Amino acid sequence: MARGSVALDVVRPLASLVPAVRRPNRVVPFHRRALYTGSSVAVFLVCSHLPLYGVRYAAASGVDPLYYVRSILASNRGTLMELGVGPVVTAGTLMQLLTASNIVHVDPNVRADRELADAARRVLALVIALGEAAASVLLGMYGPVGALNGALVVLQLVSASAVVMFLDELFDKGYGLRGASAVSLFSAANTCGKVFWHAFSPVTVNAGRGPEFEGALLAVAYHAVSRAGRGARGLVAAVLRGHLPNLVNLFATGLVLLAAVYLEGIKMLLPLQSKDTRGRRGTFPVKLLYTSTMPVVLHSAAVTALYLVSQLVHYSRLLGGGVLARLLGVWEDAGHAAVPVGGLAYYVTAPASVFADPLHALVYAALLLASCAFLSQAWVVASGSSARDVAKRLGEQRLVVPGRRDGATYHVLSRCIPTAAALGGLCVGALTIFADMTGVIGTGTGIMLAATTVYNLVNSVEKED
Repeated sequence: MARGSVALDVVRPLASLVPAVRRPNRVVPFHRRALYTGSSVAVFLVCSHLPLYGVRYAAASGVDPLYYVRSILASNRGTLMELGVGPVVTAGTLMQLLTASNIVHVDPNVRADRELADAARRVLALVIALGEAAASVLLGMYGPVGALNGALVVLQLVSASAVVMFLDELFDKGYGLRGASAVSLFSAANTCGKVFWHAFSPVTVNAGRGPEFEGALLAVAYHAVSRAGRGARGLVAAVLRGHLPNLVNLFATGLVLLAAVYLEGIKMLLPLQSKDTRGRRGTFPVKLLYTSTMPVVLHSAAVTALYLVSQLVHYSRLLGGGVLARLLGVWEDAGHAAVPVGGLAYYVTAPASVFADPLHALVYAALLLASCAFLSQAWVVASGSSARDVAKRLGEQRLVVPGRRDGATYHVLSRCIPTAAALGGLCVGALTIFADMTGVIGTGTGIMLAATTVYNLVNSVEKED
């Protein structure tokens, strides 16, 4: 019996009940992978706009406790994608951390171990989805829905998470385009959809200045063509409006997208040569963003957990108003979301203005930069991409750095990879700070994740051609 089967044997009876995708026996053609990718994104987008049955619109449009992280989770309030990719990402991260720390032993060379670990990840994702859905209903996120409607809402959310899990399996087993996972692709699609909507939304809103288009470009075009709103003054007001998306937000969003794509393309090519085949040479790319956007995603996941715990304590009848509640965070309802105004949750949230509270901005920037640098280094070890792991894989392929002694590959990589990981984490953190300070559409994390996903997807398609 494989080592991992003993630790994960508890999920064996449930493995056959969870939807799974069989790995293909041959390479899937490009046109089929493109079709599967487009169909998966279409299914996700449809689910993102289907409202939950049994929930009133007014109940699902109140204070949103997950307002700050919905771009990362690819979730939409009051729809089937309320939980988004959260359960799948959480389950995958937990399994990776458990296997990396040897708490759960899985032999990657044993097929039974790999299948059992995949089954455990799927079961864990459904358990997390069930817990989050039940907590959302019991905590009154959808108002008083009743026992029957509450059970239906939980069933809908768990079923939608099962669909996301199935689509994620589809990509993992090689049915999707290379260079993008289902989770990153769904997050990118969700973010790009929000950017497009805020730019071209034809919905009119009256915020006390008369009806105006919600879309920033449509609003500016309307004022420029019709000369409504007192001529040039109305046009400037439409460009710089603060109550709805404006051109400054769109410009900052485009700037962050371009900067993220540029940083993603910076890399150092480490030359390699084979010890067996004469003349065989290659390169190993060490990217500046060695861990891509994973540091800020992990940071956002930790902040999300802090938000949830802090809000539970703050609104608790027993602990609300106590020392623990004030330490974790003090919250105020601001119409669309609960906003932290004190405690740790306040200082890990991007400030609305640098000049309004310079101390808040300084502490926020310092915490985010330090967290991204640390999490980038930690993820290198947890994901098996450290200098030791890379040197081991290159050694198995009989590849070495030319002109160096045997065993020197690790020493070269140990100088490049940790530096790239730390510096990449700092760059991602700095770009996130800039995005949050300039009011990009969505969040800085969501914009960067979308940029890197699209960049990797385009490179993959170009290699296919």
